[in-house]
Amino acid sequence: MYVVSLTYKVPLEQVDAHIEGHIEWLKGAYAKGMFLASGRKVPRDGGVILAKGDRAALEDELTRDPFKQHDLADYTITEFVPVMVADGLEALQD
Repeated sequence: MYVVSLTYKVPLEQVDAHIEGHIEWLKGAYAKGMFLASGRKVPRDGGVILAKGDRAALEDELTRDPFKQHDLADYTITEFVPVMVADGLEALQD
């Protein structure tokens, strides 16, 4: 499993100009079964994505994000193995 942390490099006005494309891209990655959860950071200086699957496939998918294509954010990928989960989240344990 992966935690993808996005950190905006530009003012929010520039981010917001591409938010609709970013949301459509997120929906596509969810439809592929790659993304498990996503949302904004608080304060709103970026976002977080929980993803599963192959790292190379994830890195490839991230290149399709309009935020990446327009150089609006930096991306950090952290891999982890969930060994304990809350009831109902057992599917997160590969």
